[in-house]
This record gives sequence, structure tokens and C-alpha cells, in this order.
Amino acid sequence: MQQEKHPEYRPVVFRDRAAGYAFLTRSTADSDRTIEWDDGQSYPVIDVEISSESHPFYTGKARTVDSEGRVARFERRYGGAAEPEGPGAG
Repeated sequence: MQQEKHPEYRPVVFRDRAAGYAFLTRSTADSDRTIEWDDGQSYPVIDVEISSESHPFYTGKARTVDSEGRVARFERRYGGAAEPEGPGAG
């Protein structure tokens, strides 16, 4: 592996300002700003717009699709389910 061709892999803080959440991980991402972490050390900080703390899927605030209403609208538009025919039907 050629050392001069690879970016530096180091601890970085990613901060979700909308949720007030930050986490320390390792990354090759670069930033000019730094933040002092809980351990007293200073790390580069990268602000992100959304994380698992603010994403609707992970927070349980995701919109649910009204599939029942869609089915009813389809049946009104194109007719209901066909009745089964033949011996032993229904």
C-alpha cells in the first residue's frame, strides 16, 4: 500500500445540529473546525443535516402510506373484487 496516496483515517465528530446529537467515529473526512469532546481532546467536527437521531425512519415519526384508502379508491374507480364462480364457491 502506498502511504502518500491514501487519505488520513482519524477520529472525527459528526454533529446533527437539528437533533442536538453528536458522535465520535473514525473517518477520512476533513474539516477546518474542531470541537472539544467529552474526553477533553479536540477533534475535527463535521455538521450533517440528518442522522439516525433525526431521520423519520429511525425516530418512528415516518409517514405511513394509507394503503387501505388507496385500495378503496382503486375499487371505486375500477370496480370491486370479482365474485368466485363455480361449484363450491362462496
